Amino acid sequence: MNRDYHLSIRMDRETHDKIQYVAAYEGRSMSGQIVYLMQKCIREFEKENGPITDQDMKNAQS
Repeated sequence: MNRDYHLSIRMDRETHDKIQYVAAYEGRSMSGQIVYLMQKCIREFEKENGPITDQDMKNAQS
């Protein structure tokens, strides 16, 4: 089943305002910009370290 999850994060005002600016500049919502950055991070990680498997994620949760 594919569903959306909610993540609440804390950040200082300057970081918030700058991410909001970058998001608007790139035509994304602030939430969309943060999801884009997380996906970019995962792609870069997997490029350097190989794919993250279901087993890797299960191991990380235990």
